[in-house]
Formats: sequence, C-alpha cells, structure tokens
Amino acid sequence: MGTATINLDGNALELETVEGSEGEKALDIKPLRKQTGYITLDPGYLNTGSCKSDITFINGEKGILRYRGYPIEQLAEQSSFSEVSYLLTEGKLPTKSEAEEFEHLLTRHSLVHEDLKRMFQAFPPNAHPMAILSSVCCALSTFYQDQYDPLNPEQVKINTIRMLAKLPTIAAYSYKQSMGQAFIYPDNKLSYCGRLLKMLFGYRTEQYEVDEDVEKALDKLLILHADHEQNCSTTTVRIVGSSQANLFASISAGICALWGPLHGGANQKVLEMLDTIHQDGDDIDKYVALAHDKSSNFRLMGFGHRVYKNFDPRAKILGEACETVLKKLKVNDPLLNVARKLEERALSDDYFKQRNLYPNVDFYSGIIYRALGIPTNMFTVMFALGRLPGWIAQWKESSAHGTPIGRPRQVYTGPNTRDYVPMAKR
Repeated sequence: MGTATINLDGNALELETVEGSEGEKALDIKPLRKQTGYITLDPGYLNTGSCKSDITFINGEKGILRYRGYPIEQLAEQSSFSEVSYLLTEGKLPTKSEAEEFEHLLTRHSLVHEDLKRMFQAFPPNAHPMAILSSVCCALSTFYQDQYDPLNPEQVKINTIRMLAKLPTIAAYSYKQSMGQAFIYPDNKLSYCGRLLKMLFGYRTEQYEVDEDVEKALDKLLILHADHEQNCSTTTVRIVGSSQANLFASISAGICALWGPLHGGANQKVLEMLDTIHQDGDDIDKYVALAHDKSSNFRLMGFGHRVYKNFDPRAKILGEACETVLKKLKVNDPLLNVARKLEERALSDDYFKQRNLYPNVDFYSGIIYRALGIPTNMFTVMFALGRLPGWIAQWKESSAHGTPIGRPRQVYTGPNTRDYVPMAKR
C-alpha cells in the first residue's frame, strides 16, 4: 500500500492507495471531503469502487471471469449450479457430505406456502413475469417475519436456502399463471434444473420426462449468470441490504433492477432484433451495413460488452452449448437460422473484429432459451434465477463487512435561495 498526492487549492492531500489480489489499483478517497470540501463526481460510478469483495474477479481486457478464484470455464464444464451456488454463498466448494446436505435442503424447501399461491391469482393474465417474481419474492418476507435478521447467521443460512429453493418455484408459477395453466408442484425426485423444467413445461394430466441434454444446457446457463461483480442489480442488492433490509426485500429490489432492458433485458432485445431482420426478408447484409453506418440508429444487439473488451468467456461456452441443444432438439426456427447466419457473418467481418464486437452471453442465451421453448418475456426471469446465488453472496458479504448504509453525494445545480411567492402574486 502506497500513497498518492492530490493538489487542491494550493493544498496537498495524501491519499492511500489500495491494491487487490489481482493487481487492481484504487485510491482510498474517504478523507477527501472532510479535509478539502471536495467530492468526486462519477456518473454511473464507472470509476468508483463501492466495496472490497472476494467473490468474483473479472478482467475485461483478457476475457477472464472467476468465481472465488475458480475459472468459469472449469465450473461450467465440471460443476453444477447447485455446487456453484454453495461456492458463492458459503465461500468454498462443498465436500461430498456438504453437497448432499445442501441438495437435500434445496429440495425440501422448494415448496411455497399455499396462501402465497393465492397471490398469483391477483395479477392480470398479461402481467409481466418479472413484476410477479419481484412482488412474490418480497412477499416471502411476510411468511418469515421472525426469521429475517441479517445479523443473525442462522437466520441468514436458512433464508439463503429458502431463497434458492423457492425462487424457481415462484418463477415457474408466474409462467403458468400467464398461460392459464395449473401449477405443478416441485418434484423431489429431480435435480434443481429438472424440477424447474417440469414446473415450467409439465402438465398434471401427463408424465413429464426431463431431457438430459436440455437439463445440462439450462444448468450451464445458470452457472454462467451466477455472478458478475458490481453490476447494476448486484449494487442495488448491496445498497438495499446496507440499510439492514432483509434478504427477501433486497433480492426483490435486485430483480427490479435486472428487469431493465439495459441490464437483464438484453437477451430479449436480441430476439426482437432477429425478428426485425427476419421480417425484412432475412437480409443479413443490410443490417450489418447499418451497424457499420455511424449515422444509423441501428445497432446489433448481443455483440460486444461493456466490461469485456475481448471475447466474453461465457459466450464461448454458450456457443458450444447452443450447437448441442439445437442439434438435439432439431429445432427449425427461422429466428434461430437468422441468428446463426448473423453470427457467422459478424465473426468474419473486419469491422467487428477490429472493435472486438464478438457475440456476448446475451446473444447465445436468448437463442438457447427460445430453443427450449421458454417465451421471450421469461428470459429475464431465467437470468434472475441464475444471478440469485451471486446476489445472496454479495448481500451476505456486505452485511458481514458492516458496510455503511449507501448514501452517494451529489453536485447541486438547482436555483440559489429564493423567497416563496404567494399564489395570488405569481
């Protein structure tokens, strides 16, 4: 740890420097306002570190993503979503007995209270599943009012299990409600992803067989979305949690942040773009040319990433999974055909290669979700299910570190002092 000197109004201020375990460098500006009266102005917090964290590491220039030090490539290939959830929320990979106990708890807590099920009937048939997901998630707080103290480790532990176990059930019920179909209870004989698939696509009138390849693809999708450092929704969860709000309320807030089209809704935008191209005669060259044209408002959705200045490591993994799923399901979907042609065209285009505009995780996840039969308005819900263990881990870390309540400063630009004018004189 060293120091850096800032000169303000003729006075020198020494600030300590901080270096992370992967060489990331930061200035500790806590004394800045107290000693100088200045604050930093950083819209969007693009250059501001809000915390120290030992959960996820990203190097956008090199295309690196690691959970607790483990490369995403190894976890996606060798692990399971349940195990990754344990890794993120507990801080280590589980032993065999710990993994079995964790799976058992996730299975036994997957049911939701029967009274909570009535809440779904209060929503209109066309209600967006994300609105339902957020509302019902927050409503869980009312069923465990004596057990959601964020400073009580045992209560945090059981609510972590409840949250991970019940959110897939809530998500599936929100989908079934929108379809006017009967709810399917979680099947305790199935895996985490197997239960979710059956609750989404099963019917009470017939047997449902879980396709092993589909199950693996869904498991991989959830792993790849499990955490992504201090993004919009994760920051929301941490800030809400900094007020000592309970886990259910904090996750509900994260779901609302993820709902935005600039965040979790990006894969939905990819499918909308593909539909636009298809409706225009599948003219790939036309839209690639529009993407080249700086005067055009059109941009290819699902290409490039705000963090990754190289290939998104998650996209590499999903690209291979996408091929497996499409071949196995023998899907003949015109939008998926457009997607494949667009991917091939963009990967061979110098304009995109020079700007590192490669397909990102949203491009492939939208394609896979569509191939699995998941409707477009459920894409962000699936994203939320994947991101859940990361949100929980970040919430727990923030609470454990005693993070001060989130309270950013501002630079006021409004009117100076002025006297009130009675209405009769205005």
